[in-house]
Amino acid sequence: MHPGIHSRNQPNKIAYRIAETGESITYRQLDELSNQASHHFRHLGLHPRDGIAILLGNHISYLQICWAAQRSGLYYTPISTLFQQDEIEHILNNSEARVLITSAAYLAKLAVENFSGLKIFLVDEGEYPNWQREIAHFAATPIADACEGSEMIYSSGTTGKPKGVRFELDLSPPGTVSDLFRTRLEMHQINQTTRYLSTAPLYHSAPLRYNLMVTRMGGTSIIMEKFDAENALRLIEQFAITHSQWVPTMFVRFHQLPRSIRESFDLSSLKFAIHAAAPCPVDIKQFMIDWWGPILYEYYSGTEANGSTAITSQEWLSHKGSVGRAIHGELRIVDDDDRELPAHSIGTVYFANGSDFAYYKDPDQTAAAKNERGWSTLGDMGYVDEEGFLYLCDRKSFMIISGGINIYPQEIENTLINHEDVADVAVFGVPNDEFGEEVKAVVQLIDNSNASPKTADNLINYCRSRISHAKCPRSIDFMESLPRHPTGKLYKRELRDRYWKDRQSRII
Repeated sequence: MHPGIHSRNQPNKIAYRIAETGESITYRQLDELSNQASHHFRHLGLHPRDGIAILLGNHISYLQICWAAQRSGLYYTPISTLFQQDEIEHILNNSEARVLITSAAYLAKLAVENFSGLKIFLVDEGEYPNWQREIAHFAATPIADACEGSEMIYSSGTTGKPKGVRFELDLSPPGTVSDLFRTRLEMHQINQTTRYLSTAPLYHSAPLRYNLMVTRMGGTSIIMEKFDAENALRLIEQFAITHSQWVPTMFVRFHQLPRSIRESFDLSSLKFAIHAAAPCPVDIKQFMIDWWGPILYEYYSGTEANGSTAITSQEWLSHKGSVGRAIHGELRIVDDDDRELPAHSIGTVYFANGSDFAYYKDPDQTAAAKNERGWSTLGDMGYVDEEGFLYLCDRKSFMIISGGINIYPQEIENTLINHEDVADVAVFGVPNDEFGEEVKAVVQLIDNSNASPKTADNLINYCRSRISHAKCPRSIDFMESLPRHPTGKLYKRELRDRYWKDRQSRII
């Protein structure tokens, strides 16, 4: 399970291709380039368990850099290109990265004078050495002390300062994989026949890990630089894609395409449409299954990999709204007094007996994610049914308490997103002198020219006709575009904080 093996067995096979540019890397090239970069890392004085950072879009060199670090026993930290100077500098400092590989455009976000010990390389031209030219001087054979490294990924920062998830490295021989890795291989049948469409930025954990999984197994990845719904369908047909990965907002974009466009592509090659990152509205997922067939495979997990659930389309059709049963770790639903709750009781979702993790150099955040029994949580609220299927409600930090009633924004968002005029929606609590909080919705319309008090009233009434009036927004504001990460995660805190700016929130 390593590109070096595929370099010997199928050297001219495409390991991955950038969809928009057509640039591609064969397994021979991936093996040789990552070996050259490994020698370069050792030349720079990097030893196993040292760290590097990558600040790039979906560049042709991205996976080659990751594989070089992976086979050198290093930690490699992908940094979001959406992050600004403070976030980038926090990650570089916190991760103790000794090398940064980036481009001239992103380097402008960094005060390089603050990082005198950081070695910087560019994949394009600028005032620092060019990465590709620098590694070209080194041997294309493996380094003598090759061993498995690991990604060290930072949370996206949607609920505060980005936190780095770092796993202990045992410096095992190249090709060694975890039990969870083997579980995912079996669950999604990834092998050398896989043709994988990667729809999101490689600096996010799921796309990065799945692309590395595909190249471990000798398949081929088609990597989109930027998601576009119609182009994604075109690529499925063009490359006879067998596997793909999505987030619910992408499904919403598909739903909004004219039917004539949706039905103009041959998607019959697609066998696994994997999705995660956020709960999928029931109506949207039903639409996708009706369209694509029972090939949707959902999972719930996090960068922390402390536990995971999974659900097939067939299971979902009889457990609509669920994100599945545990496949890694054991589910526990816990109340605020750390008591385990019975089926159908909403509480904080914990995993027991999963994988241990720590937020690097942040013992307080690490401790806050675990209870006295050693169970860990990502901060989500939910419940399980009698069969052990998990249903998510929302992040605990976004739960609204209005007049003593607990209100979960996800249910309201899932209702409003089905309105024919709504492109995107965020729901959260805002100050209310009488009730403490009230429900606010911020809506992105398909046609922003329709934003008006009348449209707001129509949407509120639409919501009130479908769920309890107590849960429905008391007011709606409109934005041309909601602040979302390219992976689909909503920067809800950024929106919410605008309404709490002059008041102290009761939510910690």
